[in-house]
Amino acid sequence: MKALILAAGLGKRLGLDDIPKPMYEIDGKPILEHNILLLKKYGILDICITLHYKGDVIKNYFKDGSKWGVNINYSFENELLGTSGALKNVGSFFNDEKSFFVIYGDNYTSINLDEILTVHKKTKPIATIAMFDPQKSLNSGIAGGVIKIDEENNILCFIEGKGNGLNGYVNAGIYILEHEILSKIPDKFPSDFGKDIFPKLLNEGYKLKSYLTDSFVLAIDTQEALKKAEEALKKQRA
Repeated sequence: MKALILAAGLGKRLGLDDIPKPMYEIDGKPILEHNILLLKKYGILDICITLHYKGDVIKNYFKDGSKWGVNINYSFENELLGTSGALKNVGSFFNDEKSFFVIYGDNYTSINLDEILTVHKKTKPIATIAMFDPQKSLNSGIAGGVIKIDEENNILCFIEGKGNGLNGYVNAGIYILEHEILSKIPDKFPSDFGKDIFPKLLNEGYKLKSYLTDSFVLAIDTQEALKKAEEALKKQRA
């Protein structure tokens, strides 16, 4: 399998001027490095990384990926294309793949990728979305897509943005997608999975499956949320 890591974020709310957001260090390594190592752990060695703000910092650090035992390609975005637009832009990278991973490069997590892949293969949806309970996560109250599911973990609705007081699971930023989804993403940019593509697929009757994880999910969002999450992570590992 192959994977796309979305690493084109600006990190304005974190006040990061010298580095792109996914290069923020957690546990002595950039978050993006943690994600690459997570993919390698589960045998996913062919990776494409999207770049925008200070993309040369990422490219100069990881180069072709051989130091980490992976193969890395890059896709530089002159203008931000959005999460799904970024995938559409590199669709040819996945031409020989029936299904593949998409990972948000500014999330740090220990999610078991074999387990989510097993769910995807068993249930055969067009997309399987990893999600978590924000009240059990390291950054409780995190912004993200609130997801409603039924008793069989089929996704009923997907609301992008903060929870707005709704109870529900939150998008963990790890997907397994079928190649068919590329035809559902418009050529017009930007486009976003949470705001545009997932709601559209649900409206058209496509099956979207959820994978519920108890693994921690540390999303790099604001300085306040990051500080709380890092403190929680230290306590968890003490």
